[in-house]
Amino acid sequence: MIARTRRRALLVSLGVATSLLAAGLMAGCATLGRASFKEPDVQLKDVVVTGLGLSGGSVDVLLSVYNPNGYKLDALKMTYIVDIDAIKLGEGELDGRFVVPEKDSSTVRLPVRFTYAGLGAAGRALMQSGSVNYRVRGDFVVSTPIGNFTRPYDRTGRYSTMTGNGR
Repeated sequence: MIARTRRRALLVSLGVATSLLAAGLMAGCATLGRASFKEPDVQLKDVVVTGLGLSGGSVDVLLSVYNPNGYKLDALKMTYIVDIDAIKLGEGELDGRFVVPEKDSSTVRLPVRFTYAGLGAAGRALMQSGSVNYRVRGDFVVSTPIGNFTRPYDRTGRYSTMTGNGR
């Protein structure tokens, strides 16, 4: 009876030790996974006017999202704010999924509605010189083999209607 009780206690102790070891290994893997995750590079690719009206219009802001990781990124959600010469052009949220293959790029379309009154000087500068400073920022949620990550992005540059892309 005493031997059976000791054996049962030993088995319980081994079970607890195994559970603690497994939890420690999983936590270690998650930490290593987060450390090995490389941030995607977001670049402005183009701006396409999709509609103009009396008080404003709409554009599609096309972003190139490059995945430097050795596995695909499955984007679950993306928020964005688009500024032209420090004036907010528009903002929104993409709930549609998009995939960025490993070591490759995908183009993401951000629909933006704007008013002429809100654009003001930035719109005039674009019409006169053909280029403006821009900023695109927000965050995205990606699903990877090592877990889901929410990461911010913030990209600035100069957009030229002459070349049709941002720098």
